[in-house]
Amino acid sequence: MKNLFKNIFARIWALWALISFILSFLVIFLPAMLSYLMKEPRGQVYFLWVSRMWMNMWLHLAGCSFRIKGKHNFAKGEQYVVVFNHNALLDVPLSCPYVPGPNKTIAKASFAKVPLFGWFYQKGSVLVDRSSDTSRSRSFEQMKKVLSNGMHMCIYPEGTRNRTDKPLKPFYDGAFKLAVLSGKDVIPTIIRGTREAMPIHKSFYFLPQKLSMEFLPPVTSKCKSVDALKEEVYQIMLNEYTKK
Repeated sequence: MKNLFKNIFARIWALWALISFILSFLVIFLPAMLSYLMKEPRGQVYFLWVSRMWMNMWLHLAGCSFRIKGKHNFAKGEQYVVVFNHNALLDVPLSCPYVPGPNKTIAKASFAKVPLFGWFYQKGSVLVDRSSDTSRSRSFEQMKKVLSNGMHMCIYPEGTRNRTDKPLKPFYDGAFKLAVLSGKDVIPTIIRGTREAMPIHKSFYFLPQKLSMEFLPPVTSKCKSVDALKEEVYQIMLNEYTKK
């Protein structure tokens, strides 16, 4: 009976979370679009500031607290490849607005086709169509350009949401190849609570949760192969995520 009431509440709350998400997005949409009139990285700084105000507002409406740790691990004037674990759609709007400094994230090109939201989505992203070799190659060059323009590049190395019962899926090479070729350090980042708020195997389900995001110390890419760097970061994130 307790689980029945919990499931009913979670679906009612999911409706409220969706409605409040859309309404709060409409409030910030036009202010966010002003960022297209600004040069980079200033435009991205402004865009992320608006995005952060939006998330602060929406998380409050959705009943979720959000704690951030480890911002001191970002050295002033340095650019990083920032990698996150990925358990739920909720990870996406949470991650980039709270990264210290201007940044962009790698994202599915198909989402850019959504009316209104697509324009917002494109501003914060490097778009990629994973089914196209040409698109993947072009997006990699764009990610290198993001770093050279003084911004961080944010990537989910698991590729898609983790639908397994394991803490982390195996990582793809892309983030670590980018770090090695550009000579940038990697900042491993752990997001907690989103798996419980939006369980991957339950549709239209949302529960208020305590959420957190922790930036871990940077991992150097110098004198390392892509595979070695990938394995090192994977183990760091796995150990931190499973730590009691």
